[in-house]
Amino acid sequence: MKKIYFILTLVMIGATISSCRKTTDNTPYTYSVRMTDAPGPFNAVYIDLQSVEITGGDGKTVVMNVNAGIYNLLNFSNGLDTLIATGSLNNATVQQIRLILGPNNTVVVNNVSYPLSTPSAEQSGLKLQVHQTLQAGVNYEVLLDFDANESIIETGSGTYKLKPVIRTIETAISGSIKGKITPIGSLAFVNANSGISYSSNVNANGDFIIKGLPAGTYSVTVTPLAPLSPVTVTNVIVTTGVTTNVGVINL
Repeated sequence: MKKIYFILTLVMIGATISSCRKTTDNTPYTYSVRMTDAPGPFNAVYIDLQSVEITGGDGKTVVMNVNAGIYNLLNFSNGLDTLIATGSLNNATVQQIRLILGPNNTVVVNNVSYPLSTPSAEQSGLKLQVHQTLQAGVNYEVLLDFDANESIIETGSGTYKLKPVIRTIETAISGSIKGKITPIGSLAFVNANSGISYSSNVNANGDFIIKGLPAGTYSVTVTPLAPLSPVTVTNVIVTTGVTTNVGVINL
């Protein structure tokens, strides 16, 4: 009798463990996608966002709730961003984010609007590899840092092509550096280096911010156009979840 009771107990424990595993595997993970941009030498860059899809480690794709529409990327630079998609994922691993664009993409150069060719984005989508592991009970947010300056290529007189350079930033595990240059109005390029290089441009007000930086110690170099010379600030400490302000940098 004791032997039968013992066997039944083991069966019940096994069933309980199996049930817990199923519950854990089916735990929904709240996920959102935001978009930002580095300033570039254009009046405007409009992308026609139609859909956002997330592919998990199981190979299954989830179509997110997307704020579809035409976005001017240059409206979201130097710390500004916008929410483009939200949803719930059932797999704890995110492998890929895919952006599907419509046909109405344009770039404005010297106040003249030109069509922006995006063939791959309209057919198979802009595929961004993420390789992110999620934990239950945490609201996850990923920031897409769209570098318009590097992403738009002039292929001929009045013809432009989108070859996206997009960095994915997990905002929960990174910090950022911001600052300002003087004199205001100087065109300049900003680089933060800790063995790996991260960069941005200075906007018309002299402000800059570089997001998605792993915690560590950085050297920040501002490189303006000639005749001004580069200026470097050393020992800039970046902490997870914190924006480090290097203040005003005099060129």
